[in-house]
This record gives sequence, C-alpha cells and structure tokens, in this order.
Amino acid sequence: MARTVVIATRNRKKFEEMAAILGGLDLEVRSLADFPGVPTVPEVGDTFEENAKAKALAYAQATGQWALADDSGLEVDALAGKPGVRSSRWGGEEGNDGLNNRTLLEALADHPKETWTARYRCVVALATPDRVLLVAEGACEGRITDRPAGSNGFGYDPYFYLPDAERTMAQLAPSAKNRLSHRGRAIRALKRRLKKLL
Repeated sequence: MARTVVIATRNRKKFEEMAAILGGLDLEVRSLADFPGVPTVPEVGDTFEENAKAKALAYAQATGQWALADDSGLEVDALAGKPGVRSSRWGGEEGNDGLNNRTLLEALADHPKETWTARYRCVVALATPDRVLLVAEGACEGRITDRPAGSNGFGYDPYFYLPDAERTMAQLAPSAKNRLSHRGRAIRALKRRLKKLL
C-alpha cells in the first residue's frame, strides 16, 4: 500500500512542482488543501533547517500522516546573507513580491554590481508525527540583476540571473526550473534517501 505524504503547502504551483519531483516513488501525495482545518505553522526559526523541521513535525502531528515541509530563501553576499530566512517578508509584508524586490534593490544600491552574487537555498524535512526522519538541502548560485526579466516563477525570480543559463529564474520553463532550482535539488537529494527508507 502506498505511503501517504502530505506536502506542507497550500500553494498549488509549489505542490505540483514538489509532487512532480517525487514521482516514481510508492507514495500518495496530498497537500494542505486536503486538510482545511489545519492551521498554518509560523516560521519563527533562525535558520531554514529549523523552520523546515518545525513545520514538517507540526504538520505531521496535525494530519496524522508523514509530512514534507520546506523553507527557502535568497542569500545575497553583499548583504551578508540577507534576506535569508526573512526572504518572503523582507519588505515588511508577507508575500509582497514587488515590495521585497524594491527593498532588495534599495539595499544593494550602494554596493558595486560585481558584488551582487547570490544564491537561493532550500532545506526540506520529512517527519512522522513522532520525529523528523530526513533532512536535505539544495542551493542554486547566481547573481542579482537590476533588470528584471521573465514572467514564470515568483518571489525574486525575475531578478535572479543564472549566468550558465544566460537568463533569470523567471525566464525558465517549469521543467528547467525543477532541474536547476534550489528546491528541485533539495527534494531530489531527499528522494534518493526516501527511496531507501520506503
């Protein structure tokens, strides 16, 4: 019988992205949308790993199933790793991409452009209601551009330029993004270990 795993998101695009990468395993994947009474777990940790583990454990306990949670964000070298775990609310309002991107460019304005190197980092955690089973991490290196491009993706994607691909994250097709992205790399790393566990 297939093991049920709840992917801890209500974001349909994010769910589909993560479920596609987990394809091929003996799993029945569900999202938090299937558990409407479950409250959102706040991200109060100081690291991506703390947040991912706390969310995975809390959602596993709330649903009674195994749960897979992630936390991710942008680390800019010229800004000493900021916005980091505060990426989704850096401008002061949760999930306001326009405000977050304006805040990013304002913070970088006094730094030479050659120092605008950055990476997306993601940590994923899988938990049962009793304990965290697996943790994996992925990163994607790039640089910030002040000329946004592309309409795919979300967050900082239009400003995150990938030199090897010669385009921003927001210009990538979903399949290419899954292959190159921090989240894709983290989930594939976890998938290899989950396969052995199953």
